[in-house]
Amino acid sequence: MSTPSLTALPIRRLTPRDLQACADLSEDRGWPREEHKWGLLLTAGTAYGIDDPGGGLVSACVLTSYGPREAPELGAIGMMLVAERHARQGVGRRMMRYVVEAAGQTPLTLYATPEGRPLYEELGFKAIGRAEMLRGPFVADGTAGPATRPAVAEDLPAILRLDNAVFGVDRTHMITRLPAFADQFRVAEAAGEVTGYTAAWPNTGTHVIGPLVAQDLATAKALISSLAAHTDGPLRADVDVRHEGLAAWLKERGLVSQSFDTVMAYGMPELPSDWTRNFTPLTMATG
Repeated sequence: MSTPSLTALPIRRLTPRDLQACADLSEDRGWPREEHKWGLLLTAGTAYGIDDPGGGLVSACVLTSYGPREAPELGAIGMMLVAERHARQGVGRRMMRYVVEAAGQTPLTLYATPEGRPLYEELGFKAIGRAEMLRGPFVADGTAGPATRPAVAEDLPAILRLDNAVFGVDRTHMITRLPAFADQFRVAEAAGEVTGYTAAWPNTGTHVIGPLVAQDLATAKALISSLAAHTDGPLRADVDVRHEGLAAWLKERGLVSQSFDTVMAYGMPELPSDWTRNFTPLTMATG
């Protein structure tokens, strides 16, 4: 019996039962398996995939929507992957067109690698910014900053209000997952008010800092220092390049630049977030 062509293979919704297949696909393309992150994406987002008749996945992609469920105001596309054995056969283009169509009128954003950017531009995405990935052991400088502490349940309403004001779109369904997803979840406060928050979650030998929302650079630094003080091993931060002060400080503290990715948008001229207070994303897959 002949093998169906790639264009004939159906695109279906993925579920948490597909976690291992998604991790295998990541590994196939030379990415880390990132099973912990895939677990979040498969439950909080809408994932799509194409099954390979020979086993595993031909392709996968995740759309994370924000705002009202019935009328999302923003969608983030991430984890756009095609198995190496099926690369350069139009699968990625087909998958992306499917996801963009599924999003309807919802404006979209994504982080593009240099390799993926030409495809996204072909589909109508526009470059609107850049992010720098920094990674390495953090060396504390001993400088005191704004007060920080572990977040508690009673902080959640204040955290959600701050996040909504800064991110520009409601992402309660993501933020409320942080206590279970992250190893650390911390807040900064002044005069009894939450002025920033962040989390550190495990990912292939590092702890990723994200999200990081803070009223100013000093608060962002204090939150990162507090995470580092309670974390063994290297840290990773995906920093908006407009936050030059934070990137320079992280490099002084021992983190090293790994790569740059392009922030792209579809159906909107810019993101709704207040970038001056939005320092890092939760993950680059979720915007």
